[in-house]
Order: sequence, then structure tokens, then C-alpha cells
Amino acid sequence: MHAASFSRSPDVIVVGAGLIGLAASASLAEAGLTVLLLGEPRAGEASLAAAGLLAPSVEEVHAARAFALASRDRYPSYLEWILERTGVPVPLNRRGVLEVALNDDDVQRLHASRDGAGDTSAHSERETSGAGRSGWLDQQALTRLEPSLRHARGALLHALDGAVDNVALHGALRRVVADDARIRVEQTSVTTIDSVNRDVRTAEGARFSAASLVIAAGAWTSRLRGLPRSLPIEPVRGQMMAMRVAALERPVFGAGIYLVPRPSGVTLVGSTMEHVGFDATTTTEGLHMLRGAAGRLCPVVARSDKHAAWAGLRPLTPDGLPIIDRDRDYPWLYYACGHSRNGILMAPLTADCVAALVTGSDAGHDLSPFSVTRFAAL
Repeated sequence: MHAASFSRSPDVIVVGAGLIGLAASASLAEAGLTVLLLGEPRAGEASLAAAGLLAPSVEEVHAARAFALASRDRYPSYLEWILERTGVPVPLNRRGVLEVALNDDDVQRLHASRDGAGDTSAHSERETSGAGRSGWLDQQALTRLEPSLRHARGALLHALDGAVDNVALHGALRRVVADDARIRVEQTSVTTIDSVNRDVRTAEGARFSAASLVIAAGAWTSRLRGLPRSLPIEPVRGQMMAMRVAALERPVFGAGIYLVPRPSGVTLVGSTMEHVGFDATTTTEGLHMLRGAAGRLCPVVARSDKHAAWAGLRPLTPDGLPIIDRDRDYPWLYYACGHSRNGILMAPLTADCVAALVTGSDAGHDLSPFSVTRFAAL
């Protein structure tokens, strides 16, 4: 990546060049600050390994539901901003997300989880989508919407959820960062935070300092030495497959997995949740499990040829929520890490909030669920 230059020390150092670090750097520069972005590609980086789901209606984010919904709804304008800056279009699928019922137990569980539990009447696709809420589709309505799911009993349609092509988004943000003269990029690994001298050290022994420091190192945050407080962020492996089939119009959850169609004509199948440290390899057992679950959820996907398989490392916190905060004891230190299963979903809005925190502006959102001090008793 091309590194721009500026004559004085940067206003902000961002540690971590994944999607959160890239987005935060772009937003900080947009706010008028000069930024030094320190990071390098890592095997298993969640930004590239994820499926790009924007599914706050499905994921367990109850303590931060308003933020998650706002994150999802931030995407159209955010991608328009990227397009204006780079000319790079990033595919966004907002046809909704389906939670599929494969048996009677699934039907009861999904009815209980929806708004207005107990109302089991079927809705047409147009009525459900027009309401902008989660609505039940019976078997006939589901088959009209997704013929390859005709074997299912029905589904909840979360009409405003969807998915973004996170690989395209990552590439577009790299372009934004590379083209901005207010941002300098160093492909290096930060090893140590010096809280006394307010600087960082790299694996090569270089030192960098700035007025503010943003920690956005994803699953590798726990490996940073010298942080003034413990951050309980654990790498959790998620194995993924891509199948050579275009069987769906929208993302689908069921049978303990999800399927995500991509414009390239492949369908992503994910994902495992494995506590194996920083091991970002795939396993025969993990991929066999994914194909078996895909066979129950959408048989045509499971019968297709495998295009690729990979694994990513999610930065998981104990409560599954990110840390987006300014350190009260070290007010020059900011956190944007630990996004767990929702890093893609929350990246643009996290970046907005980081820029607001650093510049002393109103973030416009309740960040209290993301406080760094909530782990003090752990």
C-alpha cells in the first residue's frame, strides 16, 4: 500500500490494519486529523475471512441492539461515500435475512422470538418487507421467495438485514487510506504500548508517538504488551467454505449455520466456533460438519462443488460486545476492538464513534455497553 507522508508527528496512531483499523483511520482523517496506521496482513484476519453478514436481528446483541441496527443502516451512505472517494462499488445485499424453520421445534422457537409472539399468521413477501420488521413466512410464501428452501416449514424474514461483500469493502478502504495524504501506512507489527512515554514499539524496534492512540488490533489485541489494563479478547476460529452454486437471493440462517450468496456466483457456508488459540487452519471435521448442516438447510448447496475453504479468528469478548471507549485513566488512549461476531456489521459506525471520541465530539450513540471498564472485575 502506498504510504503518504506528512512533516510532523501524526495526531493519531491506529494500531491494527484490519477493517476496523482501516475504517477508523479513514474517519479520523475525514475529521481533519493526521493518522499513522500501523499493521500488517495476518493469517486468519477476520476482516477477510468473514461472510459480511449485516444481521442484527439474528445475532445476540440485545445489550446493544440500537447500536447494531444503526450500524446496519449506516451502510448505504457509507458505501456511497467510499464510491465517491474511490470509484469502487462495494456490493450490498439488503434483500433481508431468513431464519429458517426445518421442524416443529424451529417453528415454535422462531414464533416465540419474533415481535408479537403468538401471532402465527402468514405474511406475503410484499407485506413483510413493507413493514420493515421481522415477519413470518409460511412454507408457500418461503418457496416463492427462495425455491431452494421449499423443504422448510417456514421462516422469519428480517426484511432490512442483509450482507456486504467484506472482501470488496476491505479493498475499497485500503484504497481510501492509500489515497489520503493525511494518512501514512507502515506495514509492521506493533508489539508494545508504552503508557509512560505514550508511544508504541514495533517488532523491528521502531518507536512511534502521537497525541492519541487507537487500539484496533482485533484478535491480536491480547498479544500487545504494556496496555494499562487487561482486555479479555480471545481468538475464536470460524471455518468457512465457498460452494460453486448460486442457489439463494439472500442470506439464510438455520441448522446451526448460515449461507450467504455472493455476486460472483458462489455461496458461503459458515461457520464453526472453536477455541483453538491462533490456529487459523481448516480441519476435515469442521468442513464435514459445515457440509452436513448445509445439506439439511439447503441441499442444493451441499451437493455443489467446493470452491474454497478457509478459517478466520474472531476477536471474542466475554459478553460478545466490542470495546469502543476512551480510557478514563489514560485519556490519550482509545479502544476499538473485540467486535466478536459483529466486526463487519459495526465497522463503519465504530469508525464514526472513534473519530467523535478523539475529536471530543458527540458520538450520537450510547457507547456505555462498550465500556472498557466493564471487565474490571474479571
